[in-house]
Amino acid sequence: MNQTLETLQNLRSIHGNFSERDISEQDLRTIIEASLRAANASARQGYSVIVVEDRDTMKKLCGYAGSKGLVFCADLTRIAAIAKHLNHPFDADGVPQFITSAVDAVLVAQTAVIAAKSLGIDSLITNGIHRGDMERVFTLLNLPEKHCFPVIMVVFGYPTKEPDHRQERWNGAGVVHYGVYHPLTTAQAEEMVRKYDDPEAHLGLSDTWKPKRLAHYWDWFFTVWVGSFAKATGKSQMAQILERIGFLFP
Repeated sequence: MNQTLETLQNLRSIHGNFSERDISEQDLRTIIEASLRAANASARQGYSVIVVEDRDTMKKLCGYAGSKGLVFCADLTRIAAIAKHLNHPFDADGVPQFITSAVDAVLVAQTAVIAAKSLGIDSLITNGIHRGDMERVFTLLNLPEKHCFPVIMVVFGYPTKEPDHRQERWNGAGVVHYGVYHPLTTAQAEEMVRKYDDPEAHLGLSDTWKPKRLAHYWDWFFTVWVGSFAKATGKSQMAQILERIGFLFP
């Protein structure tokens, strides 16, 4: 295994256990410069990256704090400004523009995580910025009113302690499909349920389902975990914001 593959195999998420140790400015620059090498659509880099260094602000944004936080936004305001400057039409509205820019932003985020890990720096990729009142994100970061949406946040730092185990990934049926898409068979579904129930497999988010006397991990996932993010009645705040900034039509 070469060094790149070893770095990828050792990726992990640290949930709230970052120490007070700071990431050096040189390492931060290295991470950011490497992340900007990520692939992007039409060489336009339809994203922006906001560096957050205040731990209290990180907490307000996503509920976690580390040495540095990076917020990755789908952002076409810079491209729109260049078009206006050169007197060219440019339509930044609509779902296709949002999807393309959001993919650009996520590619940059994942590349930053890999670059950080190669330097011995851990991270947490979190969608905590989407929970609660999302308007706080726009206010705290002074985001543009149009065509800029915070897609994901990554908190970087050093853990206070080593995790008890490595979080594994399901690589069985239903993940990789050869030739065409293959729906799960009953036997494959049963195997997946069994593997997630196995505490030695380390596939699930939590082992608290057993004390709750649930039959399977996935029972906990659907009734407790997903249930905690139950969809509110009416149009979600995220949909309202995407409409307001131009990425989603009413």
